[in-house]
Amino acid sequence: RWPDFSDYRIRIQQFYEPTNYTFAWIRDRRVTSQVEEIIKILKEADAKGLNSEDYDGSRWGDRLTGLRSASDSDFAEFDLALTVSLMRYISDLHFGRANPGVFYSEFDIENERFDLPSFLQQRLILAADVRAVLEGIEPPYEGYRRTQRALQQYIAMAREDHGGLLPVTKKPVEPGAPYAAIASLTDLLRRLGDLPENVRVPPDSTRFTGPLVDALKHFQVRHGLEPDGRLGKATFAQLNTPLTDRIRQLQFTLERWRWVPHSFLQAPIILNIPEFELRALDDSYETELEMKVVVGKAYDHQTPVFAAGMKSVIFRPYWNVPFSIQQAELMPKLDEDAAYLAKNRYEVVTLQNTLVTNGTVDHATLSLLHSGKLRIRQVPGPENALGLVAFMFPNKHDVYLHATPAMELFAKARRDFSHGCIRAEKPQQLAAWVLRNQSEWTPERIADTMNGTKTVYVSLDKPIPVLIVYATAVVLKTGEVRFFEDIYGQDTQLAELLAKGYPYPFVKTRTTESRGDTVK
Repeated sequence: RWPDFSDYRIRIQQFYEPTNYTFAWIRDRRVTSQVEEIIKILKEADAKGLNSEDYDGSRWGDRLTGLRSASDSDFAEFDLALTVSLMRYISDLHFGRANPGVFYSEFDIENERFDLPSFLQQRLILAADVRAVLEGIEPPYEGYRRTQRALQQYIAMAREDHGGLLPVTKKPVEPGAPYAAIASLTDLLRRLGDLPENVRVPPDSTRFTGPLVDALKHFQVRHGLEPDGRLGKATFAQLNTPLTDRIRQLQFTLERWRWVPHSFLQAPIILNIPEFELRALDDSYETELEMKVVVGKAYDHQTPVFAAGMKSVIFRPYWNVPFSIQQAELMPKLDEDAAYLAKNRYEVVTLQNTLVTNGTVDHATLSLLHSGKLRIRQVPGPENALGLVAFMFPNKHDVYLHATPAMELFAKARRDFSHGCIRAEKPQQLAAWVLRNQSEWTPERIADTMNGTKTVYVSLDKPIPVLIVYATAVVLKTGEVRFFEDIYGQDTQLAELLAKGYPYPFVKTRTTESRGDTVK
């Protein structure tokens, strides 16, 4: 399907050269015993979230038939085609089809670290169990395997989907109100698993009530909506989303699982932007602590996708206001009220953080603030924008994780409200998890320090990996599948790249930049 394999030419040469270019998959003018299983695996690539046609899935039957009266050049073409397809499949299964470095510079994959020619020569050509060898290079996470199972379920559902849409009403349908397509709504919610099989809805029902309302609330939770039990515009849009779109979301989540390192020196923290959720994992990569987060605004302050190492925790931090926020949000208020900073516990400091004033601002100081020669910071305390604790993982985006006094935002279904940094719902619990291996930092000491009077810096004994990722489909431990809005449009970007086919770019053509808050 994709005859340009120039990006694999060197690897192919390295694969055939040690054997003086003898056939790898042909012996005595017959395919080896491994070939049949390899072809079967390539044909089943869709179940892995890949596309079997990328590996010539539908072409192998005719190719095998043609070998019955084949010339040496026919055998050579077959051998080469299988090697190219297998190399592509292995690379896609292990690393993903697209190099994430195309989108996120700090997630760049160094493909050459995985020695494809040696892997084929040493592990596959004579493999007793080809399938087991290939499954061994997939991501080791249970979440990845759950996503694969969910993908297969949605593929099966899509085959039986009649494709009909629910009629959309001009006004929201409130619980208890009549709705003409109750039977269709019942069927859809039951097929999607939101309405349990053992819950009966009268076939002649015409009102949206009872178990249907409960099922719809469950559906709304699974799709990142406010669970208000109303058939409104956003809910209708999610109900009428084709299952093929859900399949694509699951495929892209599997793709992004493959971008994640397959092992860590320490149990990581993973933050998923579209889900607005943080998970701290244990040594087996199972969730040990989970909480809601607030991320950057979709339109002008997107939180970047990247990986970094958390190195320190700061209790009762100052907030060094970024110059952009200082100019756009604080200076207009200060121009109107010279005492605004003092009333809101801000200080004026030099660029070296030397205190200038924490009182009323005079005209000379105001002028220096407008020019950027002086800066504003907020003093520590419960009303500080960073809350009572910040978690630092140095990165070029100046983004980090912190508490917040605006706890009401965690009650919302969609939580993109920040300037790029990430706000944690349970910062005290997160601090206890981060410092769990430093015995002097007991939960009691953490609470006392957060509620004390001093700013305290704590260096971690070992950096903790922090991965900020982007997945619009998530499969919970219970098997429940949740889908989220593509708030930053990154699924759309990925779809556009994959539609171009091989060879996929391995250069950094686009990065996601964000200016987060700064902290002292």
